[in-house]
Amino acid sequence: MKLGVFTPLFNNLNFDQMIEEVAKRGLQTVEIGTGGSPGSSHCDVDKLLASSDERKEYLSKLQDKGLEISAFSAHHNPISPNPKEAKEADELLRKTIQLASLMNVPVVNGFSGVAGGNETDTSVNWPVLPWPTDYTDIYHYQWEKKLIPYWKDINQVCETAGVKIGIELHGGFLAHTPYTMLKLRDAAGEAIGCNLDPSHLWWQGIDPVGAIKILGKENVIHHFHAKDTYLDQDNINMYGLTDMQPYSDVQTRAWTFRSVGCGHSIQEWSDIISALRLYGYDYVLSIEHEDPLMSIDEGFDRAVTNLKSIMINDQPTDMWWA
Repeated sequence: MKLGVFTPLFNNLNFDQMIEEVAKRGLQTVEIGTGGSPGSSHCDVDKLLASSDERKEYLSKLQDKGLEISAFSAHHNPISPNPKEAKEADELLRKTIQLASLMNVPVVNGFSGVAGGNETDTSVNWPVLPWPTDYTDIYHYQWEKKLIPYWKDINQVCETAGVKIGIELHGGFLAHTPYTMLKLRDAAGEAIGCNLDPSHLWWQGIDPVGAIKILGKENVIHHFHAKDTYLDQDNINMYGLTDMQPYSDVQTRAWTFRSVGCGHSIQEWSDIISALRLYGYDYVLSIEHEDPLMSIDEGFDRAVTNLKSIMINDQPTDMWWA
């Protein structure tokens, strides 16, 4: 496995400054946003698409620091009921896939998206209960008319480009659990997989190791985010897990994103890494730092230190004892 970082935490730095910060921590990869929610501080997609010289220089700078790109990330909502947003997200994703193909980046990460409740809706609608049955009708409309057709098309684009999709299983979007991920992949095609992030599983009550077993058996894990979540049971008793308080209300929130090891034990993270290896994922652990209690450097360094202590770097040898 390799250790890397999702670079929006350094959006205040330019590309050269960012890779310097990453390299001095001894990391091997960067996951770079191309637009949407991660922003595009470290990647001008149009500029790179337009010039092979620009692409060569970009990759050369990374290589000089001992780094490679694990994934491009275009987190947006390509099935938004807002036509302008959907068009923007779709164009970004297609350009990012094209760029990934040109630069030999194997994965493009993003969200599955979430649609409106019907053709005339202007706002997104995320159904999570089968009753009242209006929600079931919305669910079927979104999957059959919006989600599956869109990702079927993108699957074909990806197969032509030789690129895989890593959909982040994130609440608020239609693919957010192992079941919904497998349902989408079965309908859309094998280029569509997940960017597995335990932080979004824990607050849904999903055991990440269990999710890895489910998804790994189907070869669906295309990328991995290393981010933790702290669950506050007293606050869960008050607000439940679908807590609408702003992320900044840390003291009263039911759950909060934390740096690796600050929400769950190092033993639990070690179990996650072992499960990834056991069930076929041996690629990158990409640190995502969104800890509201720590500075950029402290939260990042905490995750780096904790993950380095439990990483599985070498390939296993034959069992000499069996």
